[in-house]
Amino acid sequence: MAQSDLFQIETEIEWEVPAEKVKRQVYGYDDKIMLAKALFETGGVGTLHKHPHSQVTYVESGVFEMQIGDEKKIIKKGDGYYVPPEVIHGCVCLEAGLLVDVFSPLREDFL
Repeated sequence: MAQSDLFQIETEIEWEVPAEKVKRQVYGYDDKIMLAKALFETGGVGTLHKHPHSQVTYVESGVFEMQIGDEKKIIKKGDGYYVPPEVIHGCVCLEAGLLVDVFSPLREDFL
């Protein structure tokens, strides 16, 4: 079973760059759950995609146009969303910000 260290220290976690104007840090995980942060610059795009994982996300800062299935909403600091498995979703960052993602099970493609 894959597993992270028990503690994750922000300054010790490398940022990955999955897309232009987007950076990601992977925090704690095991085979059932994973926490990650996605830092967006204004204009950054989370390209429409789907995956077999359930996803819950909290908007720590910024403003995003979020699409889940056929529905779009403008979301901002304090908001959140849920994406069921295999549902198309993505976002455009309208004001620079940070998303905190939880996936179940873990995203092996992030490791």
